[in-house]
Amino acid sequence: MNVRTRIAPSPTGDPHVGTAYIALFNLCFAKQHGGKFVLRIEDTDQVRSTEQSEQMIYDSLRWLGLDWDEGPDVGGDFGPYRQSERGDIYQTHAQQLIDNGHAFKCYRSAAELDELRASIKASGENRALKPADLILSEAEQQQREADGAPFVVRMQVPSEGKCVVSDMLRGEIELDWSTVDAQILLKSDGMPTYHLANVVDDHLMEITHVLRGEEWINSAPKHQLLYEYFGWDMPTLCHLPLLRNPDKSKLSKRKNPTSILYYQRMGYLPEAVVNYLGRMGWSMPDEREKFTLEEMLEAFDVQRVSLGGPIFDLDKLSWLNGLWIRESLTAEQLADKLIEWGLNRETLLSVIPHVQQRMDTLSDFIPKTAFLGSGLLDINEQSFAALKLDTAEQLKILQFALWRLEALGDWQRDALFEELKGLADALELKVKDFLAPLFIAVSGSTASFSVMDAMALLGSDMTRARLRNGIDVLGGVSKKQMKAMEKAYKGLNSAN
Repeated sequence: MNVRTRIAPSPTGDPHVGTAYIALFNLCFAKQHGGKFVLRIEDTDQVRSTEQSEQMIYDSLRWLGLDWDEGPDVGGDFGPYRQSERGDIYQTHAQQLIDNGHAFKCYRSAAELDELRASIKASGENRALKPADLILSEAEQQQREADGAPFVVRMQVPSEGKCVVSDMLRGEIELDWSTVDAQILLKSDGMPTYHLANVVDDHLMEITHVLRGEEWINSAPKHQLLYEYFGWDMPTLCHLPLLRNPDKSKLSKRKNPTSILYYQRMGYLPEAVVNYLGRMGWSMPDEREKFTLEEMLEAFDVQRVSLGGPIFDLDKLSWLNGLWIRESLTAEQLADKLIEWGLNRETLLSVIPHVQQRMDTLSDFIPKTAFLGSGLLDINEQSFAALKLDTAEQLKILQFALWRLEALGDWQRDALFEELKGLADALELKVKDFLAPLFIAVSGSTASFSVMDAMALLGSDMTRARLRNGIDVLGGVSKKQMKAMEKAYKGLNSAN
């Protein structure tokens, strides 16, 4: 068998370390068997998907040395490798399911769906929405169709019984069909959901093994059923354990930086990051902690993966990165790394226009720009004490700004200014007062050059990490405060 694995990230934000983790294990498994590793871009979410995010996926994976054999940028025999370019394929296969009675058009409105879910809950049933709940009478369906009402395509699913899914690490997994909903396959805009696109693409691209996170276990019955409906052989499944924070919660950006590019910006070595990700639930046969990608590829055996949730510990990563700096680099190599990382001509030319008018001597350059080359800043609550607004208002500004910037795809100075100025206006604050806590969180001082310019130079990943750090420095936001903030923020957005 010609082994083929894939990674299929969505270009909807900063590239996640979880993506790199899954990519690493798929790459290792494919190469262990002399197979191919495929990169597919799942950009069916046309609202959130951006070319910028897609490019960051390429850049971050290549920075780590996780190269692919086929993909949108390198081609291959099974393209296109970008889902937005495969719309006709999904439409054809969805219609095939409808024609064979395995799927149906659902004209139910959002209000009707809410009412149905409430009715099921009120009856004391603990089950998902089923086709019998959703399918209208023939007359009602014809009427809505004649009226041009929007519809989605949903799959037929059993109402009772058990589904048994085979997993390389977990053996047979038994799941109750009552908990599996009549999954949407095609959205009302004609774009496929992950479930249809994933199954169709994996089959047509001849993927033999799917190594993915364990969060997809509950979706496996839907995927297995779709393979049965199409009459296709299903790839072998392997659900890897999720990366977790030190408190055992699922790895999240609120508790740990999750962007791959954040670690690049922080000055971690790609070799160390890959080494650390390789230790997430797996170990070398000799149990050594420090190893190269090449050594991992040579020794890889998926059966050595532990199902215990691997802990992504920044302190441990920093320790390992320090080993790489001290043990694997000569002085000359370290000098080259430093120049490549932050002292290159391109970086200097991007910074100089912002600081040149503030310089009297060359020695002014480092102190005036040091915050750009730093990681998380050494700030404390006292750093914010001289500002006009109180701590509660500062926390609100930092949190609202973070939410606004997490949704921003165009990370350019003008776009940043427009978003933050709009937020200041919505909060009825002077721009100067609104920006003050952002200055402290992002640059460590109010004496820096424009905070928008600083954010643009720092990049989205580092900027957001510093805003989160600023929130933590000011005491953080309790669950009660967060709920109140979320309500206020939603009200702010709806008013605009």
